[in-house]
Amino acid sequence: MSLILNRWISPNIGALFVVTGPSGCGKTTLVHEALRSIPDLSFSISATTRSMRTGETHGKDYFFYSKTEFQHAIEGDEFLEWATVYDNFYGTPRKPIEKMLSEGKSIILDIDPQGAEQIRAKRPDCVSIFILPPSIEVLEKRLRARNTDSEEIIQGRMQQLRSHLQHCDSFDYLLINDDLPSAQDQFQAIIIATLLRREHRDNWVSKFQN
Repeated sequence: MSLILNRWISPNIGALFVVTGPSGCGKTTLVHEALRSIPDLSFSISATTRSMRTGETHGKDYFFYSKTEFQHAIEGDEFLEWATVYDNFYGTPRKPIEKMLSEGKSIILDIDPQGAEQIRAKRPDCVSIFILPPSIEVLEKRLRARNTDSEEIIQGRMQQLRSHLQHCDSFDYLLINDDLPSAQDQFQAIIIATLLRREHRDNWVSKFQN
């Protein structure tokens, strides 16, 4: 993609990308490479009520809320999505994302299908991408090859995989990650094509119509 982007002009209005896929499908690698390669593309910073860990910074790693603050934010509709995970709240603050989009910066969210559904309801203009493994069998082999998880955890992840796959038909784009370089090109092509759409290029319309 470097040849395509060597004269890239960022849009005047950014886009919100929602990426989902089961553990082991390679979505984190795809997201990180896109962030490295595409200008003005950023990863969303989540909010959480869990304790700050050593080395973490508020506003960089997470927005750290008390549970009372988080509850007030929910009541004020300040999140695009939120969920409870192991007695802590996690969510995606609305205002920082809307500010960045208005400045021409684009955002990627790596999120589960339930969170993606919440975001699509509030931001129907978002672009949703579901990353699929070559097959369920290949994904199980990848998880086992890590040698980091117990059999119980692997079976839990496989059960979660089957649950996640039930949602893939509601996404805008489906991408099978069976060859990483090709998947990276396809993933970034979706982002680039989106950012070249008319609604993100009002500055070009004004330039050539006036």
